[in-house]
Amino acid sequence: MDKWIAAFGGRQRLMQLLALAVLLLVILPLTLDVFRLNLLGKYLTYAFVAVGLVLCWGYGGILSLGQGVFFGMGGYCMAMFLKLEASSPENTAIQSTPGIPDFMDWNQVTELPMMWVPFHSLTLTVVLILTVPALFAFLIGAAMFKRRVGGVYFAIITQAIASIATILIIGQQGYTGGINGITDLRTLLGWDIRPDSAKYLLYFLCCILLIVCLLIGQFVLSSRYGKLLIAMRDQEDRVRFSGYDVANIKIFVFALAGVFSAIGGAMFALQVGFMSPSFVGTVVSIEMVIFCAVGGRLSLIGAVYGALLVNLAKTMLSESFPQLWIVFMGALFIGVVLLFPQGLAGIYEDYVRPRFANLFARKSVTKGSSNKSVAQEAQS
Repeated sequence: MDKWIAAFGGRQRLMQLLALAVLLLVILPLTLDVFRLNLLGKYLTYAFVAVGLVLCWGYGGILSLGQGVFFGMGGYCMAMFLKLEASSPENTAIQSTPGIPDFMDWNQVTELPMMWVPFHSLTLTVVLILTVPALFAFLIGAAMFKRRVGGVYFAIITQAIASIATILIIGQQGYTGGINGITDLRTLLGWDIRPDSAKYLLYFLCCILLIVCLLIGQFVLSSRYGKLLIAMRDQEDRVRFSGYDVANIKIFVFALAGVFSAIGGAMFALQVGFMSPSFVGTVVSIEMVIFCAVGGRLSLIGAVYGALLVNLAKTMLSESFPQLWIVFMGALFIGVVLLFPQGLAGIYEDYVRPRFANLFARKSVTKGSSNKSVAQEAQS
């Protein structure tokens, strides 16, 4: 039992994960209405990306400014399946070409493109959500890490890839829905995903998948790969001279972060009911880095709290000051990096946790002394 506990980061990490699970699965559903809970579920889809960035950037030292591409891959894969189900011949009988999505009919596309055919199957869709981002990350990593491209150059290249992906999606309007994206997603295998009961179930599914990703990430960090990631981040040349293939380690963690992001994108399409290129570009990718930095780039659980708090602040500010929230996001990122490099997790470890430890230590000392005095009185 102790071996399995150690494999997932020890008792302290598991207790922190348990506290997060109780918060997400018990406390918040009992206190929030369905609208706020659905909004929270949307925020949690960004937490998948932040968790991947902790592995990739915090522990691996690989700053990616294009994680929105992987988020969009997962979201578009799920949206394509849902759109095909909503575009049955019965539902699209008024179109000139029934049985295809409405935006294809508007753009004079007369038959379903080949790249859409696999998304008739939910099983194949799930497989593609997991494999396509991993394969794409492998190709990018093999092209750059094998040539020892890293640091700021890698960040700029991933940002450029995000911009290119956005332009491609918008330009191919007849195949992707263009700037509007894929909308009007209604059912999943005949199950209506729009009622309140469905939103509750999708929220719980999102939370469970997030906890599974956290466990996988913690397992990786507690294994030999986790130690190699930290060593590679601090002294890459020493790891290479020790006989390890640094490029393969980077490719693995980059692909894992991409898969986590794609799962978040798929859950976003399910909960929100649409997918658009605005969630693929550079702006949203940089926002995801901010979530990770605020929560703590060395804490998987901190990244979840960072995604929740930053999006909550973003929602409140955009409602009151729609022109200033972008400035606030930039100032928040700069302030956290300068004043609290370890984010919320660092504040907890430096200030909150020691106070709780001292409090519990005082209680145990007081209880021990009282028991000792009672024993002495009994002896006398």
